[in-house]
Amino acid sequence: MAAAGAEPVGVSARGAAGHRLGPVGLVVAGGLSVQFGSALAVLLMPRAGAFGVVTLRLVLAALVLLAVCRPKVRGYARADWGTIVAFGAAMAGMNICIYQAVDRIPLGVAVTLEVLGPLALSVIASRRLMNLLWAGLALGGVLLLSGGGFDRLDPVGVAFALAAGVMWALYIVFSARTGRRFPQADGLALAMAFGAVLSLPLGLVEAGGKLLVPSTIGLGLLVALMSSVLPYTLELLALRRLPAPTFAILMSLEPAIAATAGFLVLSQALSLTDALAIALVIAASMGAVRTQARRTG
Repeated sequence: MAAAGAEPVGVSARGAAGHRLGPVGLVVAGGLSVQFGSALAVLLMPRAGAFGVVTLRLVLAALVLLAVCRPKVRGYARADWGTIVAFGAAMAGMNICIYQAVDRIPLGVAVTLEVLGPLALSVIASRRLMNLLWAGLALGGVLLLSGGGFDRLDPVGVAFALAAGVMWALYIVFSARTGRRFPQADGLALAMAFGAVLSLPLGLVEAGGKLLVPSTIGLGLLVALMSSVLPYTLELLALRRLPAPTFAILMSLEPAIAATAGFLVLSQALSLTDALAIALVIAASMGAVRTQARRTG
């Protein structure tokens, strides 16, 4: 048993890794993990359906986090539990909406629309002109990545992607609050468990016994680790050291990563226009980081 006040070895190692990578490295690593995990989730949908994949992802991720973190459930104020409920609901809503979207429209386009939520959060929350300019540049890249083809997309898929963007903005806000209120990743584990409970009825209705097929569970566990456990933990650590507006602008990297994952895993081709759009969002993210570094330096 660890000494009183001592951190578990795994948590200490994650903290040391976070210090070496820096908050920006944590965000990029989390983005790579979640988007390639989402591409794998698309391949899993024919087996379990969109709701079934969300349920597998959240339930298995919750079990892993609860086993690793072993969070305590006593000693928290009502406001702390309110944060957990809000964070878990935002997490479940974000996953449900984006998976319904990618079931209808390409992964890169879905995440392009979804990232409008964090960009809007950045514009609303920021009081610095430069952050507004970087957000505007990122938005230009996001719109360019659409190729002007949103009107030809499934409108239900577009609506789900935009709803996922709203949930993503709320996720950023409540992830930051959870990181401040709870030690290590305890709050994330509790919120993930709540989100899993919310998604479970939907998955059972759509997939039923298909969720218990061993090969489906194995793929679901891989998706849970790549799309939830690793990225959400890294983002929680990053948000302890990055202001929410800067973090939100960094989220504009996600369409570029998603488009790359769609190309490599799902054979969804990238055009020259897509490459230019990716360059714009990367430039916006780098500019936001440099602005933040000068502010805190």
